[in-house]
Formats: sequence, structure tokens, C-alpha cells
Amino acid sequence: MVINLLKSHSSVRRYKDEPISRETVMELVKAGQHAASSHFVQACTVMYVTDTEKRGQLAELSKNRRQFYTAGAVLVFCMDYNRLSHAARLHGQEIDYTVAENVLVGAIDVGLFAQNVVIAAESKGYGICYIGGVRNAMEEISEVLELPKGVVPLFGLSIGVPNESNGVKPRLPVEAILHENTYNEEKYTDLLPAYDEIMKEYYASRDSNQRDAMWTKEMADFLESPRRTDLQAFLQKQGFLLN
Repeated sequence: MVINLLKSHSSVRRYKDEPISRETVMELVKAGQHAASSHFVQACTVMYVTDTEKRGQLAELSKNRRQFYTAGAVLVFCMDYNRLSHAARLHGQEIDYTVAENVLVGAIDVGLFAQNVVIAAESKGYGICYIGGVRNAMEEISEVLELPKGVVPLFGLSIGVPNESNGVKPRLPVEAILHENTYNEEKYTDLLPAYDEIMKEYYASRDSNQRDAMWTKEMADFLESPRRTDLQAFLQKQGFLLN
């Protein structure tokens, strides 16, 4: 069942030395195209990185060497308004994608598209790992991939035949995620400490990378200081967030 597939997801970072055919990658990307798209703008472009030198540059720039060097296929998902600009020029028009709304539309389109690709890949038995490290060096990676104005690399995706088996991380209880009619923050007083105990048990019992950790503390440390503070300047350089 699809629901069981979705609930079995875990990131895979170690792959067997088995390539993924171009035909399979095309099939996965076509599945991605059938995700929902706001107003059908289809503001997603996928960079399929097959050049060995470029893949190596991405590995170093994103600080994700293992995934980029060993995966059977490497993709970079981009928000793309350049193609929409070309579409408008066919009618003698220019589009305005500078506002925050278009950043949100593009980012959501890309996320939905990528998740379709992931589900399709996992349905075939492949493992995947999202690579947010692409945003560590968005400008440099854009130069490697020769991305024009209006195109922004949001994250990478490694796909391959798994060479490891990871347990599924326990998610927050659904009661913490689902609010009915009114947002109820009072329930976090009990739900979050209880979830910390679940995560501590999970981290202590797994086969590798065991540690004593609480989810709430990890999130507090992760979000305590701003990250990737150069992102806004790069978005503006690419034509976004100018108004």
C-alpha cells in the first residue's frame, strides 16, 4: 500500500556501486511532473548532474561528499521563473516574479515535485537523501550549473541502491501536528517532553550513531542563531524579493 511506503521512509546516505539508468531517471522526473502546481505555473526545474567534474564540485560545495560521489543518480531541484519569462515573451509580455508570493509558490511547487520523485524512487526500491547543503553555496553551485537569472537551486537529491538499512525515526505524535478548528499550544507542555523520551530511547537503541539526545534541545540549538544569512542577497541577485 502507498500509505505503508510513505510511513517506511528513512534517509539513505550509503549506496551500492550501481548506476541508475537515464531511462529510470526520466521516469522518476515524469512522475514528479504530476504533482500539484499552484495555478499550473510548474515553476520547477530539475538539474540532472551526470558530469563527473560537476558532481565533484557539488559534493565539495554542498559538503555532502558521500552522497554526491556515490549515488546512482544526482539531481538538483530549482525554483524556475526563467522559463515562465520565456513563455510571457512569446506574447510580448514581461512577468514580475519579484514579490515574496512568487518565492513561496516556486518553493512549494519544487517541494511537491521532489516528493513525487522520492515516492516514485522508493516504490522501485531505491533509497534517497535530500541535500539541503546545496544552500550552503547557492551562488557557486548556480555557476557550476550555469543557472540564469530567475532560477534558484533549493536542494539536491541523491538516489541509489541502498547499502544500509535505517530504522524509521519516530515522528511527533499526530496530536502535536493536528489541531482542530483552533490552534492549541497548551498541549505542547505534555506532548513535547513525552516525545523527547521517545527520541532518547530511539537514539540510544539504534545500531549506529548512538547518542543521548532530546529533540527539543536539538531544535533549540539548531534554530538559536540565523543560518545561511546570505540567502536573501542571492535571491535578490536572481530577481526575487525586490519589492
